[in-house]
Amino acid sequence: MEAHHILPQPSQESAHLANPPAAVECSALSKAFGRHVALDAIDLHVPPGSIFGLVGPNGAGKTTLLRILTGLSRASAGSVHLLGRELRADDPDVRRDIGYLPDVPAFYDGMTSTQALRLAGRLSGLDGAGLSGRIRDTLQLVRLEAGKQRIGKYSRGMRQRLGVAQALINAPKLLLLDEPTSALDPAGRKELLDFLVTLRGRTTVFFSTHILSDVERVCDHVAVLDKGKVLSQSTMEELRARHGQQTIAVEVTDGAEQLAHRIAQAPWALSVRPGPGGEIMVRATDPAAAQRGIPALVASAGIGLVRLDSAELSLEDVFLELTGVPAQ
Repeated sequence: MEAHHILPQPSQESAHLANPPAAVECSALSKAFGRHVALDAIDLHVPPGSIFGLVGPNGAGKTTLLRILTGLSRASAGSVHLLGRELRADDPDVRRDIGYLPDVPAFYDGMTSTQALRLAGRLSGLDGAGLSGRIRDTLQLVRLEAGKQRIGKYSRGMRQRLGVAQALINAPKLLLLDEPTSALDPAGRKELLDFLVTLRGRTTVFFSTHILSDVERVCDHVAVLDKGKVLSQSTMEELRARHGQQTIAVEVTDGAEQLAHRIAQAPWALSVRPGPGGEIMVRATDPAAAQRGIPALVASAGIGLVRLDSAELSLEDVFLELTGVPAQ
């Protein structure tokens, strides 16, 4: 299934805007539940037409943020603009341009998939032959049959796929997905991620996930959220380059544990940890000083140096550097 069957091409008017508004703009956004601060004055900018990944440990605030963006929860402070319009409880119009998949989609168990999507379409102002065509196309996309089987008989993976279809039924300009691949089998995951790639430039996709490989595969922008704070947000290339320049991979013939301890004492060493291939990963405040100091430490330890260079970091490496929490 190609994207043009689900979402139209952007209009010529929007394509020629010199400075199109951000799809999502959060300013000093906060949310507290009693004394617990779930979101702490976060600023977030999601470019229009991007595929934006929000990653963070469990309890970081990802679902809380998505619930605020959909209007299902109110912020304690700060502001949210979606597609250039302020999100307000008394103005539902902006939500007509949003598709949303919660982490656990809920449906009426007595309905069929076609009935559920027809209800969702009508709630979005769709009807007639146009809605019937969209129901057919979205069900084909998510590999569900338009039969008589009731949703109450669906597996969790089938419910997840139906949730994706429901989120797309109104041809949204902003697609919000909370853990969209969590209940899919490998084939379903690949098909959904491949489809998300085809949406780039047609709509804005904003999704949260703990599966970092999904973000690396499809996202062009990423934000890392931890303990209610945005630790980093940038393009994928900028994120890797920024942290890769600060991280040095050191491989020695032996004595790696002893050398790692000595490196950790250096004034320029921010963190020292083992790498996936047995190398030492050193994050430095001054990479040039580290490049000069590490060979001296190797020589004084009387061991052989095999490799010393800037590290090619994966998103998991960056995530661990920023949060101190291994990817789940």
